[in-house]
Amino acid sequence: MDLWAFEKKVIRKGFTVIAGIDEAGRGPLAGPVVAAAVILDRSFRVTKMADSKQLTPKRRNEVYEIIYQKAVSVGIGIIDPCEIDRINIFQAALAAMAVAVENLEPRPLYLLIDGKFPIYYDLPQEPIIKGDTLSISIAAASVVAKVTRDRLMERYHEFYPQYGFDCHKGYATAAHRRAIRDFGPCPIHRFSFKGVRDHC
Repeated sequence: MDLWAFEKKVIRKGFTVIAGIDEAGRGPLAGPVVAAAVILDRSFRVTKMADSKQLTPKRRNEVYEIIYQKAVSVGIGIIDPCEIDRINIFQAALAAMAVAVENLEPRPLYLLIDGKFPIYYDLPQEPIIKGDTLSISIAAASVVAKVTRDRLMERYHEFYPQYGFDCHKGYATAAHRRAIRDFGPCPIHRFSFKGVRDHC
């Protein structure tokens, strides 16, 4: 499978600066939603490149470093739990992706977005279902978003060690749900989410 197929199609339309966009952290009970936007040079090649969820943590971190070394630009967008509770996780994910694009330099001319929804940004764009397995740019963004969020959750573990954020990264594991029952929610929990609001 040619992971450059979508990028090549866009280049044939005349758009030469293409950003892939993805997010991580829609499902967890705690922590931010993090998006990444990545512009790659056409010479970019990484063996065993895939959607971040298909990589081992070790390989994901290795690919993350390669992307930062070789990408034309990487932009990050982070929406915190308070804002997630205010506007809902769907809107927060779209907002994080828009912020990630805004943080790119140079400005992209075309956006490839993981999923089926466009983002609120005034640029030509194409949502791609399962884009993180079909587009090299989106796959790169998937890795950057996942690693960035995981590292944030590991830092939060230092402040709230009783929840085990370094292990489950805020997802609704049995251990995490048990910790919420035992200690109540902490400031980085999503109070609008079932499994957290029940213990407020």
